[in-house]
Amino acid sequence: MSASLRFTRRVWKSFIDNKGHDAQCFPNLVIHRAVPGTVDFSLKIDQSNLNRVGTVHGGLILSLTDTLGSLAVASKGHYMTGVSTDIGASFIRPAGRTGDTLHARATLTAMGKSLAYTRVDFTNSVGDLVAYGYHTKYVGKSSSDPNNVKFSEDGEQVIEGNDVD
Repeated sequence: MSASLRFTRRVWKSFIDNKGHDAQCFPNLVIHRAVPGTVDFSLKIDQSNLNRVGTVHGGLILSLTDTLGSLAVASKGHYMTGVSTDIGASFIRPAGRTGDTLHARATLTAMGKSLAYTRVDFTNSVGDLVAYGYHTKYVGKSSSDPNNVKFSEDGEQVIEGNDVD
């Protein structure tokens, strides 16, 4: 397992251990792959994810955009992933029903000293784009967190910081 994937899963575990919104809304989120700046996920859709007409609720897409954008920042070695300054989503087609699997790829499109920009593409089980979200985060203070690490370019190894399992 790559160091970037191990680290991103550790940050996700800290979100779940916090027992907040993420733990309540999508505890079954699976992180499949993480390289610096890109993370692939899936979520099995259950009844709690649906709107009144039985399809994925837009609020789920926005909540996932928030969380997955944060994990895209984590994939670059940031343990504390900052705070949201802007977020939005566009909905293209129904994202699925109970029992379907929603897939997502979160990408860190840019990161400076104070702001990080992410995009999350959501696809259905046949690969059709169903929605996309964008998320801007203030990361200025989180850049100096002692739990941060630096990865090799391919994300296979930690080259600075502690690779705690």
